[in-house]
Amino acid sequence: MKSLTPFLQCVLDDLGTWCRTSTIRDFKTVTERLEHEGLSFLTITLADFGAELQKALDQGHVGHDQFTGFRRAGGLPRFLGGFLDQVFERGSGRLLPDPSVTCIWALRQFTLMWAKIALPCTPARVSSAIDGYLECEKDVRAADASMDPDTLGRYRRIGVLLWANVFSDVDHEVYEGEINPQHGPGATADRLRGNAKWRQSEWTRRLDQVFPVGEYLVVNPRHIEQRLADVHILEPGAERPVRVITVPKTLKTPRIIAVEPTCMQFVQQGLLASIWRALRADDLARSLIGWSSQVPNQHLACEGSRNGTLATLDLSEASDRVSNQHVRVLLANHPHLAAGVDASRSRKADVLGHVIRLAKFASMGSALCFPFESMVFATIVFVGIERALNRPITRQDIQSLAGQVRVYGDDIIVPVDYVHAVMTALSDFGLRVNVNKSFWTGKFRESCGKDYYDGTDVSIVRVRSVFPTDRTHASEIVSTVSLRNQLYQAGLWGSVRYLDNMIERLIPFPRVAETSPVLGRYSYLGADYSQKLCPRLHRPLVKGAMLRAVIPGSPLGDHAALHKCLSSPSDLPFADERHLERAGRPRTADIKTGWGPAA
Repeated sequence: MKSLTPFLQCVLDDLGTWCRTSTIRDFKTVTERLEHEGLSFLTITLADFGAELQKALDQGHVGHDQFTGFRRAGGLPRFLGGFLDQVFERGSGRLLPDPSVTCIWALRQFTLMWAKIALPCTPARVSSAIDGYLECEKDVRAADASMDPDTLGRYRRIGVLLWANVFSDVDHEVYEGEINPQHGPGATADRLRGNAKWRQSEWTRRLDQVFPVGEYLVVNPRHIEQRLADVHILEPGAERPVRVITVPKTLKTPRIIAVEPTCMQFVQQGLLASIWRALRADDLARSLIGWSSQVPNQHLACEGSRNGTLATLDLSEASDRVSNQHVRVLLANHPHLAAGVDASRSRKADVLGHVIRLAKFASMGSALCFPFESMVFATIVFVGIERALNRPITRQDIQSLAGQVRVYGDDIIVPVDYVHAVMTALSDFGLRVNVNKSFWTGKFRESCGKDYYDGTDVSIVRVRSVFPTDRTHASEIVSTVSLRNQLYQAGLWGSVRYLDNMIERLIPFPRVAETSPVLGRYSYLGADYSQKLCPRLHRPLVKGAMLRAVIPGSPLGDHAALHKCLSSPSDLPFADERHLERAGRPRTADIKTGWGPAA
């Protein structure tokens, strides 16, 4: 906490310089409230202040019920008043005709930069999040039971218009046995890590009916008897449930994810790769959704902030509110793909030792969660648009809206003219629009990590971890170096000098280019090319710290090694020539000082 106070003053001073206003009283308020409220003032109270600011920008005025907990003078809070006075009228709280975009950025930068610092929540907040997860499951069941058949029929027909080509391609691959499953680097419910996943000993009866174990776990007929003897086929009642866990998201609430069993994740990854190939081959589908790049959504959000024609919508608990029924209806005309998706979907979840049956399609953690939620949301968007048009929508109508409708996970962009119809449709399917993070009336828009006001980028730099106090705090050092360099590019020079002094006490900190693996400072003066020349490659070297993350040892041999090599999704050799000796995510990381390339 003490190391944050001088940094807070530096940030406030920098922002005050940018906006030509005094921040002395603001800093006094911050220090007093930090003393009484602790870190939650930064991570929760200030974050709420920033969220209220965004809604005020969207509605064009500061409401009487906004910014609670802060004293007012006229229609605005006293806190950060020097910035607010350049955005809103003090007496009425109305948005100025020509507000300072720099002050809008500064207000957002200071109030929201602490919201996503990676710190564990209190046990009470974790418990509340788990209760919310269970309550959400009840809501999904209730929404399924109350679904209007006519609306569901409309949804199914529009789904055919949107995804028939994509699903047909994947359906054919499932039928022909051309799905190529893969193992990812993450955790699994059965706690297999690294190369040990290629020796998986569990397969489900449901999987075996679509993806026979003899075809998907055996690559050489000579090994079939041995391999089949090692694999246990689990009947539906004996299947391993997903393991529901919490991971840090914000200090206000954790993120809930579900860790899938190895066999399920294995097949899900294969289906995901096939869906992605089919999506890229379909021009219309590719224009509406995607999960490889956020840039299209960001460009549309910028356009919407400038001309007001596009709205950005955000959903609460998005993945957990996608019903399995939503997905089944979309896949109704593609029986082989439907069977494959259903077989690789976990039906039960272990929530703190209590096993429940799932109505949702999948939680975060399933490889198929993100693509199917994107398709479901996009389909519902066009259900709403069809209602607004008051006639059956055609593929030509959908093509005419390409470049105006875009879905990336729960970040949705739609034309402003259809906002209310789309929001109603989303609600009809049991989804919840987060109105505090959805914008369509003013000049502010946000999507996929980028924020815009009137066509100007007002995105902010976030503090992701506490500051390091020792050289052994490797992840904190890496995060703080990244923070320093982002603040440098944002022009907060005083804050940068403070972090430079902090980092230099822990590690060497040379000037480097952004492409350098050395933990160094970015500078418009360029990298330091004068320290040393590599005698072998004749390139400039600098002395600095580098992150060393050791991949765990995970030896793999015999038929399992053959299976991994023959299942490679690429014709190219594995990037790691020692992939049969080590695999998985590094469990620890440390900082090593040495000579590295300056660029």
